[in-house]
Amino acid sequence: MLSSTAECLFWLGRYTERAANIARGLGVASRMASLSASLGGDGAEWRALLIASGGEAAFSEKYPAITQEAVVDWLVRDEDNPSGIVTCFDAARRNGRAVRTALTVDMWSALNDSWNRLRKLDLSQIEGEALPEFLDWVRERVLLFNGAAHDTMLRGEAWRFVELGTALERADNSARLLDVRHGMLAVGETAEYAQWQAILASASAGRAYQWVYRDRLEPRRIAELLILRPELPRSLMACFGRVSEILEAIATEQGGRRGECHRMAGQLHATLRYARIEDIFAEGLHLFLTRKIETAAALGAAIEGFYIRA
Repeated sequence: MLSSTAECLFWLGRYTERAANIARGLGVASRMASLSASLGGDGAEWRALLIASGGEAAFSEKYPAITQEAVVDWLVRDEDNPSGIVTCFDAARRNGRAVRTALTVDMWSALNDSWNRLRKLDLSQIEGEALPEFLDWVRERVLLFNGAAHDTMLRGEAWRFVELGTALERADNSARLLDVRHGMLAVGETAEYAQWQAILASASAGRAYQWVYRDRLEPRRIAELLILRPELPRSLMACFGRVSEILEAIATEQGGRRGECHRMAGQLHATLRYARIEDIFAEGLHLFLTRKIETAAALGAAIEGFYIRA
């Protein structure tokens, strides 16, 4: 496969996953901000969402204050934000169009139709009661694309690079959403119950928690679920395990050719596989998650360096 094709497929997976992550985070932040306002809170959810999306610094350079209207504009419409929903859909479609023949008809239809519908929307009206409906639509469109890829794409290199981008983006998002609320998990006070629910909702893991633990919410169990449980598709263990598995499959298809990215992915997966949540909290949850975010970025760069920039 041409390195340019691998790059487009890799970032196609990343951008579609990022759009859904932002939509999910916006939905949770909107609900939590409403609850906070009713209780006389300061609406810190919007700042937390900006930090989790990795765009707080760029946001502050353009907007004078962190308000719901400004954050929604930044994460939905603003073309200067590379992680905004509209920007992600645009970038995903451009990458998909560049490798049109590598995609199935169903994948391209889902991607292209989503972009065409998005262009016809009056984005200035996406606020208030219209915001949840729009965010649900974004998640549904990404699910449609992922389903088309899973059901119709040949299990070859093209599919693996899409999956690789998706898994890496998902791992980064899970680490960030946990890290931005690490203090609420470390304290363990019942007053933070709503925040614990928000963490699970951001990863679509509320019901999964009940299936796994069948008990009330506890901060260490939430962290364990999102970090170490392989059953949860969005846990760090599952995501980095998937990255390692895909890289090994690609290496096998290419005659055993391996590089630094394979070592990093294998080591990261092994570290998580044998980790214990007690040791993670003893080390410091924030320190642990910060390292994983940095490692995910380094791993992404190593993958691009080995397969794309070489």
